[in-house]
Amino acid sequence: GYRMASPDGAFYLFIQAPGGDDVAFSEKAKAKNLLVVPGTGFGCPGWFRICYCVSPEMIQRSLPAFQALIGE
Repeated sequence: GYRMASPDGAFYLFIQAPGGDDVAFSEKAKAKNLLVVPGTGFGCPGWFRICYCVSPEMIQRSLPAFQALIGE
């Protein structure tokens, strides 16, 4: 699975990028129509940021892509 930092009330999560390269992971995610932001821009290399202020249905639809990415 994915390792993440506790959000402390924010509407986004920082999640550890599988393989440790947040920029490469973000590009792979984009290829699967997922929009995540490399953590490097926030001073958190090796992590990516995802916003979860979307509908629960959208989150559910994204899960297969996240499952595929963790397996790559």
